[in-house]
Amino acid sequence: MVEGKSDLRKCSSVEIKDWERVDQIGFGNLKLIQNPQEFCYGVDAVILADFAVNFCKKAPVTVADLGCGSGIIPLIISYRTEAAHIYGVEIQKEAWDKACRNAKLNNLEERLTFVNADVKNAEHGWGKDLTGKMDMVTCNPPYFRKGSGITNDSGPKAMARHETTAGLEDFLETAAVLLKRGGDMFMVHRPSRLADICFYARKAGLEPKTMRLVSPRADEAPNILLIHMVKGGGKELKVLPSWAVYDHQGRYTEDILKTYRS
Repeated sequence: MVEGKSDLRKCSSVEIKDWERVDQIGFGNLKLIQNPQEFCYGVDAVILADFAVNFCKKAPVTVADLGCGSGIIPLIISYRTEAAHIYGVEIQKEAWDKACRNAKLNNLEERLTFVNADVKNAEHGWGKDLTGKMDMVTCNPPYFRKGSGITNDSGPKAMARHETTAGLEDFLETAAVLLKRGGDMFMVHRPSRLADICFYARKAGLEPKTMRLVSPRADEAPNILLIHMVKGGGKELKVLPSWAVYDHQGRYTEDILKTYRS
């Protein structure tokens, strides 16, 4: 482009920045705007959406995704369910902007609403009109505790991976505030945080009901945890058979491929 001119171009009437790309996500004709220099979604988002759709007790009408990034989980849920209202909450303005443009790009503005806000400010802020109204909440939060790990970066990738303002407890408390009694909460996290998840979930009134561990390959230790909680649910946790993401040829396993076929 000519230096000094606008750095935007048009794609189906949606502005796409020069440093962004538009990807087919494998669900119908849905497309996703991403910046490859920032955090891009991975298999954990796809299997979380699949887990939520398959283990939600009834077809959801209202859904919220906490820490939605550019909107990948709301997009998949819009394809896999008939949910009429799907809300995504994202603190990073750049990611929120992409989520809004992704809703427009896919003609889903009537079903998808994205909010630029801190997850933990729900009850008396952005979510006060949604309190107790959600059938289902999903969450793919930052995996690392604030101050843990090695990071000299305060940019989008670091914020997606490390707790900054809202921590694990905040995500679970907000889910409990938004959910109807008996509503379903679905989270993807690291197995190492299981004890913390169960502790904070029960503290918030969410009872862990179903979990699945996922490994990179069948003979490797799991590095992904999928967990389903119910607001006000009874005390019984079912552990599902484990999954592996890749076979020994580096191809997706049948379990992962099925998440795209459903």
